[in-house]
Amino acid sequence: MNRDEPKLTTAEKARVGWLIARMAKRGIADPDRQRGTVDLSDLERRVDRVIDGARKRQEQTAKKAQ
Repeated sequence: MNRDEPKLTTAEKARVGWLIARMAKRGIADPDRQRGTVDLSDLERRVDRVIDGARKRQEQTAKKAQ
């Protein structure tokens, strides 16, 4: 795990796992699998939002602990 990555809660892990499964499902449904023509950017942004929220939560927790 990278030092920049926040520690995810169980709910956040489940959410990211669900989004990754949706990405895989889209990839399987791609009629032209060799080129990767399916757009996954919306799901990638959602994963980034979950991770950003976890990072913000972790920073707020650290501030309260001081």
